[in-house]
Amino acid sequence: MSLAQVAAAARSSAALPLTLAVAAIDVDPGAGEPGESVGVHDTVVLPVASASKLLLLAEVARRLDGGALAAAAPDGGTPAAGALVAGALAADRPVEILAEDVTGGTGLLGRLGRPGWTVEDLAWLTAAVSDNTATNALLRLVGLPATARLARDLGLERLTLHDRVRDERGPGVPPVFATGTARDLARLVALAARGTMASPAASARLLGWMRANTDHGLVPALIDHDPYAPGFPEPLPGRLLVASKTGTDTGVRADAGLLVGARRVAYAVVAHWDTALGPSTERAAVHAIRDVGRALAAWAQRPAGA
Repeated sequence: MSLAQVAAAARSSAALPLTLAVAAIDVDPGAGEPGESVGVHDTVVLPVASASKLLLLAEVARRLDGGALAAAAPDGGTPAAGALVAGALAADRPVEILAEDVTGGTGLLGRLGRPGWTVEDLAWLTAAVSDNTATNALLRLVGLPATARLARDLGLERLTLHDRVRDERGPGVPPVFATGTARDLARLVALAARGTMASPAASARLLGWMRANTDHGLVPALIDHDPYAPGFPEPLPGRLLVASKTGTDTGVRADAGLLVGARRVAYAVVAHWDTALGPSTERAAVHAIRDVGRALAAWAQRPAGA
């Protein structure tokens, strides 16, 4: 069995009035092998909604891993105790939530009474419940230009956060929160799975946050997986593990993540359609994504070489 069956599942939606973009990457190819990957419309730039928050979380993870002593002081001597690498963050650094951060949509932070949160608290909220207020606070902390630099450094040229999350979009602001391609989203996940997203520690932190995602309604919806099994990312005999980030917006459903079974596959699936077509098209998009999920699961459950 090959990943070609994932592409076939994606192409089965060709008659639907929507764009379904799919990318899948074999994370652990055999020695000397380039690794299998497939894509369908995977280089088409589409709105990707909150799946793009993976890029923000990757930048936060990179900075948290940089919270070690600087290699050397400017004069070449030993750095002062507690000196941080430029741009580094501490996981327990308190972050004030400003009025400009608070927005509706997904999340809990705008509904909770606790006044103080740390950088890592905000990352968990962003990853687990796609908290928009936490997202805005983190974006304010690291800045949009930093996410653009990281995307460029990782070779993800078409994955872009354009703005903070807003309740309404009108004149003078970007029309969507983020755009990207299925290929870039899947590549970001593959880099983390291989431990090469900035560093092994940053990669592991990002995957840990993704593991906390509570939305399993897209790719994992119809597959046998354990969302709470300890020991991730170690395989669980006979069952799949999932770490992912989903996105939902008007005319958009997106899911990017990692399936861990007998083999590991990084994936991204993005559906985009004209909302004037009505709710039946939305339902068709969700069903198409879930069909791709079953094909991904079938591949991940087969032993290597089978």
